[in-house]
Amino acid sequence: MKKKILFGVSLLFGLMYINSGLNKFFHYMPMPKDMPESMMKAMTAFMEIGWLMPLIAIVEIIAGVLVITNKYKALGAIMLFPITIGVLLTHIVNAPSGLPVGIILLLINSWIIIENREKYMPMVK
Repeated sequence: MKKKILFGVSLLFGLMYINSGLNKFFHYMPMPKDMPESMMKAMTAFMEIGWLMPLIAIVEIIAGVLVITNKYKALGAIMLFPITIGVLLTHIVNAPSGLPVGIILLLINSWIIIENREKYMPMVK
């Protein structure tokens, strides 16, 4: 039962990041109208660096697919961890209204990493 729940959560988690990555390329989700000014400035700064958003989008898409697979779930989770921390910090600093989503993403990512901790042990030894 635990494996089925982890798979379901991993599937949703991976699809959220795949969607986020694809949106960075195709811009099919509109920006919220009530976005704070500080968030708009931060997003504008990220867009000024021409290679940054495509790199984040590619990592989100690839890692999202990896998280969905059983064999490479640990690799996908570790690839998404810095992005998840960035999401959380962005919401803490610029847009506190999105903080619950950032916390949930961090909890899911941490759970996937903890469930696959034995796969990380060769790196630590």
